[in-house]
Amino acid sequence: MPMPCNGKRSNGGDPAANMPVAISTALPRGPLIGALEEGTRTCRFALYEASTLREVAVHCTQVESLRPEEGWVEQDPAEILRAAQECMSEAMARLPPGLGVRDVAAVGVTNQRETTVVWDRVTGQPLHHALVWNDIRTSKTVDSVLARLPGNDKDALRDRAGLPVSPYFSALKLRWLMDNVPAVQKAIAEKRCLFGTVDSWLVWNLTGGSRGGLHITDVTNASRTMLMNIHTLQWDPLLLKAFDIPREMLPEIRSSSEVYGDIADGPLHGVPISAIMGNQQANLVGERCFKEGQAKSTYRSGCFLLYNTGTACVHSKHGLLSTVAYKLGPDAPTVYALEGSVAVAGHAIKWLKDNLNLLKDPAEAERIASEVASTGDVYFVPAFTGLYAPHWRKDARGILCGLTQFTTKGHIVRASLEAVCYQTRDILEAMARDCGKISTETLSELRVDGKMAENNLLLQLQADLCGFSVVRTDIHEKAALGIAIAAGQAKDIDLVNINALPPSQSQCDVFTPSITPEDRKARYTKWKMALTRSLGWAKPSKSPSMTDKRYHLLASIPPSLFLISSFAMMLASEM
Repeated sequence: MPMPCNGKRSNGGDPAANMPVAISTALPRGPLIGALEEGTRTCRFALYEASTLREVAVHCTQVESLRPEEGWVEQDPAEILRAAQECMSEAMARLPPGLGVRDVAAVGVTNQRETTVVWDRVTGQPLHHALVWNDIRTSKTVDSVLARLPGNDKDALRDRAGLPVSPYFSALKLRWLMDNVPAVQKAIAEKRCLFGTVDSWLVWNLTGGSRGGLHITDVTNASRTMLMNIHTLQWDPLLLKAFDIPREMLPEIRSSSEVYGDIADGPLHGVPISAIMGNQQANLVGERCFKEGQAKSTYRSGCFLLYNTGTACVHSKHGLLSTVAYKLGPDAPTVYALEGSVAVAGHAIKWLKDNLNLLKDPAEAERIASEVASTGDVYFVPAFTGLYAPHWRKDARGILCGLTQFTTKGHIVRASLEAVCYQTRDILEAMARDCGKISTETLSELRVDGKMAENNLLLQLQADLCGFSVVRTDIHEKAALGIAIAAGQAKDIDLVNINALPPSQSQCDVFTPSITPEDRKARYTKWKMALTRSLGWAKPSKSPSMTDKRYHLLASIPPSLFLISSFAMMLASEM
C-alpha cells in the first residue's frame, strides 16, 4: 500500500467523458484561467481560479479515432474542433451564477503531439483526416528519407532535430500526405495548404480561421515535427530540404507562454490565448518539475517519461529524444528535456479486454493482477506496432513468454502491468547513460499522473522494479494545470505559488520499493531476454528507394560531408 503524504490519500479519477463535473460551490476569488486539453481520446476544457489553481468548472467529451487499415490511425479535424468548442461552451455554462466571460483572463491550449493536420487556408476545410501520432503507415516514407541520408542512418538528423527518423514524427506524416493525397498536392501547388499539429489547427480556427486566424505553434510542438532546429528554435532549411517540405505551409514558431491573440467568437469571445504546449510538456509543468534532474511519467494509452535537463540540450546516444520542455516567454530561457515514449501502456490492458476477453473493464486489472503474488515468470512485451524509445525497432512485435500449464489470466494481466514498468525502466537506464548515473541522490522520486496511475499495484510495481519512490498527487489533470500556469504567467496574473501549493492541492501517495536489489536485477534481466525475443518478427521488404543503386554512393558519405554538400545543393537550387 502507498504511504500517504500530508496525511491524506488521493481519491479522485478522471471525469467521465461527456459528463459535466461539479467542482466547487464556493465563489471564486479573482480571475479565472481556461485550459483547453485536446488529447488522443478525449477533449476537455477546465476553468481554474488563479489564486488557488482549483477547478471551478469543467466539461469533457470523447474524440473518435478511425482505423481504415491495420496500423493506420486517423481523426477528423472538424470533429476535434467541434469537441473543443463544445467543451468550452459547456464549461462556461456551468460557471457559478454571477460569473461569465469577463472573469476569464486567459486561455491556454495543450494538445496531443505529432498528430498532423493539413487544411485549406481559403475555405478552412481539412484536406484529409489528421494522421494521429501513433499511426505507422509511413514505413515506406521512412525508407525513402533514409535512402537519402548517409549510411541510411536514422540518427543522421539528430544533431539538428533532436530526433531519429521515425514514423512517430510529423514530418514523415506530412510527407506521406503530400505524396498520397491529390487534394493536398493541388492545394500546395496553389499555395493554399497549411500544415500544423493539433494546437495550430485549433488556434487558427479559434482566432478567426479563414478570416485572419493565427497560423502559429509553440516551441514544444515544433520540436516534435522533426523540422525545427532544436538549438535555433526555427524551421531548419536542411531539415525542410531532407523532407522536401515548402516553408510557406508551416506555422510561425512562438514561445510557450505569451499573448498570441484573442478568441474570435463563441462564449469566450475576446479572451486572449496566452499559452500553447504539447501535452507531455504541459504535464511536466503541471508536475512542477522546474529543476534540472526532476522527472515525471504519464501513464495513459502510451507512457511518456520526461527528464528535465535544464538549459542544456542533451543529445542522446542511447535512443532517447531531445525535446524542448518549455519556454515560458519570448525572452525566457529555453528549458530542454530528454524524453522516452512507450507506444503501448494502457492500450495493453484495453487489448486484454477487447481482443482476449480477459477483462470486462480495464478498471478490473488491479484486482485481477492482485489475485496472484507474481507473474509466475510470465513476461509480456506489448510491441504491437514496434518498440519506441529507447529501442526504435519497427520490426518488433508483441510476445508472451514463460507460459506454463499453471498460467492464469491473473499472471498475464500482472505481466501486462509489469511490462509498463519495465519499459519505463528501459528509458531510465538510457537516461542514466546519457546524463550520468541517475540514482537516489539525483532522482529521489518519479512523479506520475494519467488515468492508468490510479492503479495502486502498477505504481507499487514501478517503485519495486526501478528502485525509486513513485509519487502521485491528488491533482489528476496535470497537463491542464500546467497550461493554466503558463497562460496565467503570460498575463502577469498573480498565481498561487506553484512550488508551494496549499495542502488541499498537494496531498499525495508515495510508493516506495519493497523488494531486494537482487530480486529487482533478476527480474529485469529476464525482461531483457523477453525483449530480445520480440525483435525481428516483422520483416517488411525494403521500398524501391532503399534498394535503388543511385543512393548507394550517397549512403557512404560521412554525415559532416553530407550536410555540407546538402547545404551547397540547397543554395544552388535557390539561386
